[in-house]
This record gives sequence, structure tokens and C-alpha cells, in this order.
Amino acid sequence: MPNPYGAPEISVADAAAKLKDGETFRFLDVREKEEVTAVSISAENVDYVPLSELGANGLDSLPEAVRDQNAEIVVFCHHGMRSAQVVAWLRKQGWQNVVSMAGGIDAYAADVDPSIGFY
Repeated sequence: MPNPYGAPEISVADAAAKLKDGETFRFLDVREKEEVTAVSISAENVDYVPLSELGANGLDSLPEAVRDQNAEIVVFCHHGMRSAQVVAWLRKQGWQNVVSMAGGIDAYAADVDPSIGFY
């Protein structure tokens, strides 16, 4: 199901393949701290900023690794709605290579890596 923000998406299978193939990209996790503590993707290319912090501080809250507007970024949250919202917002700010991971970390756990768990 497409997201209501019109944000471009990548499937969890395609995101996992990019990770497995060693492609250069950043994951941006926009879930809240308690969610990240419960379940997370273990990879060196994961950056984190909760949506609440983005809402409060805007672009200043972005981690350094995702401040480059040309960087390839896969944004994710629990089910894909907050990440789609962030992708739509970042695109309006000038980022072009940013997509939302459809279904979020829940779909990633279900379809790619059940060992990370669910919440």
C-alpha cells in the first residue's frame, strides 16, 4: 500500500540486498528511543534521530552522515508511515536520494531477519 505522503519507497528485500551487497548508503532510523532499544537493525551504516527531535529542531538534528543532500538514505520507522513523512519533508528541503523503507522495521523483521524481533 503506497504511503499517504507520496514518498518514494524501497522494499525491505531491496534494502536488505543493498546492505548485503555492501552498497554505500545510510539507514536513518526515525523511531523513538524506546523503540530502538526494543528492536534494531545491527549495521554500521545506521544513523538515528527520533521524529520528535526532527520536529523540534529541524535539519539541525540530522546526524552528520545524512546531512549531505546527495547521500543515498533509506529512512525507516516501525511500519513505514513516519519514515515516509520524513522522506517527503527531506525531499522538500532538497534531498533527492532518500527513500522510505516500506513496512518499516516490522516488515524487515517479518520478511528479512526475524532474529531482530518484533514489538
